Amino acid sequence: MLSFDDFKRIALDDKPVFDKHYEKYPPVHSDNLFTTMISWMEYSNYHYVVVDENIVIMTQLNNKIRLRPPSGRQNRELLKQVLSLAVEKGSDEPFGVVNVKMKEWIEKEFPKLKFLEHRDYFDYVYLASDLANLPGSGYSKIRNRLNKFKKNHAYSTEAISEENMDEVNKFLKRWCLWKDCDSDVVPANEKKAIFYSMAHFFDLGLSGLLIRISRNIEALAVYEKMSPDTAVVHYEKGSPYFDGIYKAINMETAKILQKDFKFINREEDMGIPGLRHAKMSYRPHHMVEVFHVKKEEIVKNIL
Repeated sequence: MLSFDDFKRIALDDKPVFDKHYEKYPPVHSDNLFTTMISWMEYSNYHYVVVDENIVIMTQLNNKIRLRPPSGRQNRELLKQVLSLAVEKGSDEPFGVVNVKMKEWIEKEFPKLKFLEHRDYFDYVYLASDLANLPGSGYSKIRNRLNKFKKNHAYSTEAISEENMDEVNKFLKRWCLWKDCDSDVVPANEKKAIFYSMAHFFDLGLSGLLIRISRNIEALAVYEKMSPDTAVVHYEKGSPYFDGIYKAINMETAKILQKDFKFINREEDMGIPGLRHAKMSYRPHHMVEVFHVKKEEIVKNIL
């Protein structure tokens, strides 16, 4: 029987476990990626357990425990055990990050269970070719700002590497000063996540691109393979002094990724209005919808 004592805090050395598992069962939502979890460890306190061909993930945010559906071969008994643990010590919404395919399977097993959509955590997924080429009238405003940026600023691009990593970190420190990263909990933890991922950039198998203007780094993007047809962009940061630079780093990154991937996952908007508007303006091909379940629903309909 599954218990909380079985769960282990995620550590960098666990990457091969997740790599092997995700080769067979690719993650659907970006928050289940190993890079995301290990980088945001201080914020969400990720734990996991391997059960047969499944990985079960647990988070503890503000002392609220939440569990996620098992990733792997469908196993009704294991699912019931996870739901039981969620009720035992979980928050009022103790079971979440349930994607559509998983939701459909759970609904077949437990038809009365009600799911609530978690819109703030929907991932935005785009056609890589759309972000690279910005075709049609729907992208006219973005093209206009990008063309204005190109007209006003000569720039070059290069891959993030060991040779320029010190410069990259100096740029990110400047970016955090511009954004006042330490002003609130979420940006402060984003700062920790970014610098952790950069400190372990090569251990995590990440790739990245930067833009230079007058020899200085003024924007960058960090990304990796998520599944055979999808890459995920974890971070995209730019100087506030160059209007349109985010359009440029987005487009240049997509030009690289479209060679190997059909889709680009640009993660969620966390309910931030400006971020939601920006992500929607790029016309997502689809969203990775996720849902959660209230504790009372599990008690009433399953246990």
